Amino acid sequence: MIKSELIQRIAAANPHLYQRDVERIINIILDEIIAAMARGERVELRGFGAFTVKHRAARQGRNPRTGDTVFVEDKFVPFFKTGKELRERLNNSEGEGSSSTDFN
Repeated sequence: MIKSELIQRIAAANPHLYQRDVERIINIILDEIIAAMARGERVELRGFGAFTVKHRAARQGRNPRTGDTVFVEDKFVPFFKTGKELRERLNNSEGEGSSSTDFN
């Protein structure tokens, strides 16, 4: 699913909301998550998961095309750890609740 499909599904499930308002809300949420991560903060959505930033140290790498050794600079990378409820629902063998969107 891409962002536009998510927006359409949420708008369809909530007919009292305009699609443009749903899009604005989704964009604000994503912008806030990105801004918090850019500040090095952890963003936790209980039951869903936590977004964090991890530091990757500089290292020697290899160019897969040429085989040459290259220096890879240190960098920060986004990391997502799933929450307990999300893991349980994904691994539910009976498939119950697989179409529900209730993550409270």
